[in-house]
Amino acid sequence: MQRRRFLWLGFASAGALLAGGLTWRGFAAAMAHAHARIRGRSMVAETRFGAMEYAIAGVGPPVLMIHGTGGGFDQGLDFAQPLSAKWRVIAPSRFGYLRSAFPHDPSSENQADAFADLLDALGIARAPIIGGSAGALSAMQFAIRHPDRCSALVAMVPAAYAPGRPPVRPPNAIAQAIIAYGLRSDFLFWLGTAAREDSMIAALLATDPALVRSAAPDERARVRAILHNILPVSERARGLLNDGRLAYDPAPMPIETIRAPTLALSLVDDRFETLAAARHIATTVPGARLVEYPTGGHVWVGRNREVFAEVDRFLSQAAV
Repeated sequence: MQRRRFLWLGFASAGALLAGGLTWRGFAAAMAHAHARIRGRSMVAETRFGAMEYAIAGVGPPVLMIHGTGGGFDQGLDFAQPLSAKWRVIAPSRFGYLRSAFPHDPSSENQADAFADLLDALGIARAPIIGGSAGALSAMQFAIRHPDRCSALVAMVPAAYAPGRPPVRPPNAIAQAIIAYGLRSDFLFWLGTAAREDSMIAALLATDPALVRSAAPDERARVRAILHNILPVSERARGLLNDGRLAYDPAPMPIETIRAPTLALSLVDDRFETLAAARHIATTVPGARLVEYPTGGHVWVGRNREVFAEVDRFLSQAAV
């Protein structure tokens, strides 16, 4: 009996070591992929707030693509990839993301001023700007603060102010744990994506996981990439936490002063409830247009081509 017990303990220990080894190898492979994916793809410009990382893809007229929470220049390029056949996409990393500086005051206003400095460094006088999710805050400020530099504004699923909407709160205990611990640890974040991918999609991408599972293979892959490409999360943590502060209960802006042609776009089933903000933008910015879709969640599942065809049409008509 004693011998059998030792054998079972031996097998259990060996199994735990094997599982641990496989887990660590999986994490190491994911981190190697994450670093290889961003290495050597970006440049750095100096702004009044310090370094701003950026990357450029495509040919044609310039357009600024401002990433959302969990992004960086890489997310901006990925989001705007459908535009790169006709547009020169300039994708900066906002404050606290990857190689960009994190100044004392990382406000949306200062981020907008840094975009103007980036355009100066690139010798670009004027460009349209697209802001996704929390990136819409600084994109809107760019249109407000630099009207002579902004030829058009697109606010996609904007994490912006809407009258009467309560603050955005973590939807469940898993989301709260991710925010408290997982956004500072590459290993914990990776473990969450490996073990609870659906929960992570629901918590961080504000999208029904069932919608993702039922989507076409290319759309499933796109959404999973948005989540998994948040790694290395430790190099985005300051930006992520700053976005949480800015987008938790976003302050109203004087958007009625925006004179650039404006498109606001959102989805009814976005769990971050950005449709209210998009509607507010459309009814407050003079001449703004609203495009809303019934389904797709915060990352417009199943509608990527449709969404960016709409953005391309708008920019082609407005950004002159």
